[in-house]
Amino acid sequence: MGADVRRPGSGSERCGADAAGHERDTDSLAADAGRPAADAVLLGFARALRAAGVDASTERLYAFLRAVAALRPEVRADVYWAGRATLCGGHDDLERYERVFAAYFGSPGEPRTRPARGAPPQRLRLVARDAPAGPGTPGGGEPPGPPFASLASSAEVLRHRDFSALDAAERARLRWLLAAFALRGQARRSARRRPARRGEVDPRRTVRELLRRGGEPAQLRRHARVAKPRRVVLLVDVSGSMAPYADALLRFAHAAVRAGRTEVFTIGTRLTRVTRELAHRDPDVAMSAVAAAVPDWRGGTRLGELVREFLNRWGQRGMARGAIVVLLSDGWERGDPELLGQQMRRLHTLAHQVVWANPRKARPGYQPLAAGMAEALPSVDAFVEGHSLAALERLAAVVRGAEAGGPPVRGAEGA
Repeated sequence: MGADVRRPGSGSERCGADAAGHERDTDSLAADAGRPAADAVLLGFARALRAAGVDASTERLYAFLRAVAALRPEVRADVYWAGRATLCGGHDDLERYERVFAAYFGSPGEPRTRPARGAPPQRLRLVARDAPAGPGTPGGGEPPGPPFASLASSAEVLRHRDFSALDAAERARLRWLLAAFALRGQARRSARRRPARRGEVDPRRTVRELLRRGGEPAQLRRHARVAKPRRVVLLVDVSGSMAPYADALLRFAHAAVRAGRTEVFTIGTRLTRVTRELAHRDPDVAMSAVAAAVPDWRGGTRLGELVREFLNRWGQRGMARGAIVVLLSDGWERGDPELLGQQMRRLHTLAHQVVWANPRKARPGYQPLAAGMAEALPSVDAFVEGHSLAALERLAAVVRGAEAGGPPVRGAEGA
């Protein structure tokens, strides 16, 4: 691509600054490296790390690609240590890194257990797909080009597959990848302050320091406001039309609840708060708890009435105030579409941002012509896809403010 990619040391921006810019940068990285097939897999792995909350910036990606090229790209352990040394910025990143690495490069036949702390075994090698068999070797000769993991390549393909088209094995692999997600809202400055090297002078701490020194001149004490992520509220449609996507979206919601300040409701014919059920550490236990708590699986859709119920019972009292509200639905409405439009306008006045993720949006020629979707769209700040793992990664970028998700689509000021 023609984008200008800055080399390490040039002060390129960090991961949270602009997710769309990172996509362009990583595509350029693959072209510059000269190993497009292998690097596409490695860059897909880095994107999955970003979705899991690891700050895999462009500078670290360059270091990672150079480290893999300097070691043995066909050996799993070398790729593991190259990524761990270059992509992880702190102790908090290690567990996320190991989880994503196991999902991307682990053997599909292995039992899905928590990855052990330490290097993965070297017995599993990364071999190229469709490599021509070489003479004198039982499994074929060395691939002519840069080797890459066929399993990781399948994971990269899986990122863009529609949830409704996956088979049982692909769904099991997808669940492992979804468990590594992290969903955090945009940062906001809170009223609380904490000691800092730069910022406004803290008069109380400064005076206390003067008194402690007996009135002698002392260094000025300063404080700054604490940045906290905004609350995220997920409204997940579990009606019959959303049945192929409901499991994946609820597992995405489970990872979001485990990662931060997130509230989750299911919508269909009833409104059900499932945040407590999704707080279980084990995703399968959480899904079982949700299944027992939600009485309207695969039923109809009453979006307008349920959005009104959410606002009356929860949103107006403070849950939606200043929050990022995400509706994961195809927009089919069996009730009054005008009611949905009215309630979406109410929601828009309360929330900091309203995002709608529609799995049907990815279909060729899609137009938001359904009555419910057409009425709601003017009150939506970002209208994104929600059909695949890559689409959920972009949704997470929109929620954390790293990607705009397109210009606002409101029809009128104040809508």
